[in-house]
Amino acid sequence: MIVLVIGAAIILLVLAYNIYQESQYRKQLREQFGHANKDALLDSQVNSVRDGAQAAPVLNTKTMPSAGEADTAAASSVQQSEAADSEKNKQVTSDSAKSEEATVSATETVSDVTDNQAPTPRSPAEHEDKELLSRMMPLKGRKTLLDVRDMSKQPLPWFDVRFDYLAYIALYQPKELHAMPRLSSRSRFRLVGCTMDDRYQIAEPIPSVYYQGFVVGLQAISRSGLLTHEELAYFGEQANRFAEQMDGQLLLTDINTFLDVARPLDDLCARVDQTIAIHLVSRTNVSGMELRSAVEKQGFELGHDGAFFYADTNGEPLFNIVTLDNTPFTSTLLANQNYRGFSMLFDIVHIPNGEKCFDQFMDMAVKLSSQLGLDLVNDKVEELSTEWLRKVRRYVVDRQKEMKQVDLEPGSELAKRLFS
Repeated sequence: MIVLVIGAAIILLVLAYNIYQESQYRKQLREQFGHANKDALLDSQVNSVRDGAQAAPVLNTKTMPSAGEADTAAASSVQQSEAADSEKNKQVTSDSAKSEEATVSATETVSDVTDNQAPTPRSPAEHEDKELLSRMMPLKGRKTLLDVRDMSKQPLPWFDVRFDYLAYIALYQPKELHAMPRLSSRSRFRLVGCTMDDRYQIAEPIPSVYYQGFVVGLQAISRSGLLTHEELAYFGEQANRFAEQMDGQLLLTDINTFLDVARPLDDLCARVDQTIAIHLVSRTNVSGMELRSAVEKQGFELGHDGAFFYADTNGEPLFNIVTLDNTPFTSTLLANQNYRGFSMLFDIVHIPNGEKCFDQFMDMAVKLSSQLGLDLVNDKVEELSTEWLRKVRRYVVDRQKEMKQVDLEPGSELAKRLFS
């Protein structure tokens, strides 16, 4: 009898020790990697690249809901999201038609002042938009080579009126472009010129190429968010100075109307701009040389930014592998140190055909886990389940479906512009 009691006590001690070891293992991981991206599927907020930097794939300390709670939350979230997203996507699509109203509104302002008609009373914000800059007034006794109102109606493939804030400049005489203007320090802009044979092309400072007008497009939406009213107004002032230098007449898109069009698209971009992180962790360590050999056998290459990347048939990066603490991989470190593991990243907006590519992504993760003896865990340091993977896969498909509904194809040039 005493022997049985002692044996049972020993078994209980072994079980307790194993539980303690597991607890210490998870605690050590959390302490090493600190706070993390919130889970893209189960949390209401996500630390996407919208927050100002590369998504840091470090582990999360938040408690993951139970399977039942997760299922209920996911089902409720999908239903609410589909209803809300359908309405928002309709708004994004229909709002693109307002772009013509924006330029027409600005054009009417010029016309009203020219005809000495009393302006209609407006709100303070609208009045600020309508305040005329020096080059928005046509010069008496002179005629521009192009009509700015006709320029605003030209379909130009370099711009998307849903997020490019446009300024039109019609010159009074042919001009060469001697140097590219500095119109924005925060956001990208494109300069398109109309040559003397009425052809629009990307404007470049090339000798003996004369222009009769320019269209400047400021990209107002990026991973930094939507530009503010003040930033767009400041860009208008810079465009006015450029018009003065080139001796031209300026027409600006109405800011309030433009923002009404851009905000729904910006909201959608913030919603879909997320990265799925799968962590592969070791209970001890894995050598850097062994790690590098395994990932390179799967087709990954070490990039200049300190991350491994897997490219598609066109050479475009699909998946990334980064360190757990977001420090860069280097050839020297990989040859001389051990790692606790690494993270694989799936950037929803940059990967075409998300459903197929996510299956490929998970297949690679499973192979690397098996080859290196690593555990597959999510941001909560919980082992991945089939149910979790099914929900994440569905989440990827749903977010990309949202993008396609507003003609924003994942991985396209348009997506690269918006999510850069």
